[in-house]
Amino acid sequence: MKSPVTVAPLPADKSSLRRYVKWGISLYDGNPYYVPPLVFDDVNTLDPHKNPAFEVCEAQPFMAYRDGKPVGRITAIINRVVNERSGRSEARFGFVDFIDDAEVVDALFAAAEEWARRRGMTEIVGPMGFTDLDHEGMLTDGFDQKGTMATIYNYPYYPVHMERMGYKVDTSWVEFRIDIPSAIPDKMARISRIVMDKYKLRILKFSSISKLKDRYGKELFELINEAYDSLYGYSPLTPAQIDYYIDLYLDFIKPDFVSVVVDEHDRLAGVGITMPSLSDALIRSRGRLFPTGWYHLLRALKGHNDVVDLLLIAVRKEYLNKGVNALFFYDLIPVFQRHGVKYAESNLELEDNANVQAQWQYFDHRLHRRRSAFRKHL
Repeated sequence: MKSPVTVAPLPADKSSLRRYVKWGISLYDGNPYYVPPLVFDDVNTLDPHKNPAFEVCEAQPFMAYRDGKPVGRITAIINRVVNERSGRSEARFGFVDFIDDAEVVDALFAAAEEWARRRGMTEIVGPMGFTDLDHEGMLTDGFDQKGTMATIYNYPYYPVHMERMGYKVDTSWVEFRIDIPSAIPDKMARISRIVMDKYKLRILKFSSISKLKDRYGKELFELINEAYDSLYGYSPLTPAQIDYYIDLYLDFIKPDFVSVVVDEHDRLAGVGITMPSLSDALIRSRGRLFPTGWYHLLRALKGHNDVVDLLLIAVRKEYLNKGVNALFFYDLIPVFQRHGVKYAESNLELEDNANVQAQWQYFDHRLHRRRSAFRKHL
């Protein structure tokens, strides 16, 4: 007979949060498709003293135990800004992992749901993070495909338990693997030249990330706020969050892998941010920088890497559906070719976002992962 499951709220100290994050990684020991997060990154995201999202959010991590050993984890989150915008009383769950055991899963989600109810919430949805820049979406197809730094990997039994508990799919995303062509597609090149001439746009390149940050760092994230505003569950970034993400993310980016499009007044019209894939490096390092993780990450960024992650594309609203997206690939395909890149991994794209998916018509590509957010009324 199995011992009973207990669930306890986790204190928000560094040591506890580090154990919480590392247990989630340990659950996938030996799985070749799982890409761990950077431990310090997830710890800081969950730390109310580090993450400025706590200005507009509250959260509580929980750990499930059996015989004193961890068997599951979940974080319940309330984003007040999103609720004010949507008019819903909605909690989120995220940073969720568990063994394949119904008793464990039920106890874990019961704790998160009860926490939400006590705060007046009537729904819970996830996996979602504090903001759209956190991991979101539970993998539902593509379990035999290696993940990326920006996405969640989970075992096939996860969505089975969600449905068993009465959670329903609320929205879904798709991801594509794109072949890098040997030359810029002719039609894309023609469109790019026409768009630049018609709207007086040009592509800027920077010799260093520090120069990009100084010139367009804040404007870049303000553009993300504008471009992503209507996307599922989007939480507009506050000035403090923008400063946080500028320092957290942009230092990892190689400047030639960023495409900046500006108008005739040097105002940002769009940006495409890509980077060499860190998937293999994170697998080797198990998400740790020390003692040797930094070396694997540096090799992935600076050495030969045949996969690139397409992290985000943001276009100012006045230029939507006017061919500006083509400019990013017009700029970046030669960069990818110089670096020996063979494939690109798209980030999450909403399943019904036909405009975004239309850009892959110029390339050989395949849909190789699907994921969903699940909702339940409390």
